[in-house]
Amino acid sequence: MAKKNISFEEALAKIEKIVEDLENNDIPLEKSVQLYKQGMELSVICRDKLNAIEEEVKILQNNGRGGFSQKPFEYAKEEE
Repeated sequence: MAKKNISFEEALAKIEKIVEDLENNDIPLEKSVQLYKQGMELSVICRDKLNAIEEEVKILQNNGRGGFSQKPFEYAKEEE
């Protein structure tokens, strides 16, 4: 089971290592399934951390009256 208290960067590095290991054809099936499960657990941690950060990010906008207001960060979704 992946640890929830690891940083985003640590989790991402572990995912990258798992992908590298899975691309190696010499891994037994049981080990591949175990690595896949670990990778999925780590991806959930990364997603949760990204969602939490997204909620914290605010954009300061000039409200036209000499002040600023905050609104939630919105990113442009890529077109497929």
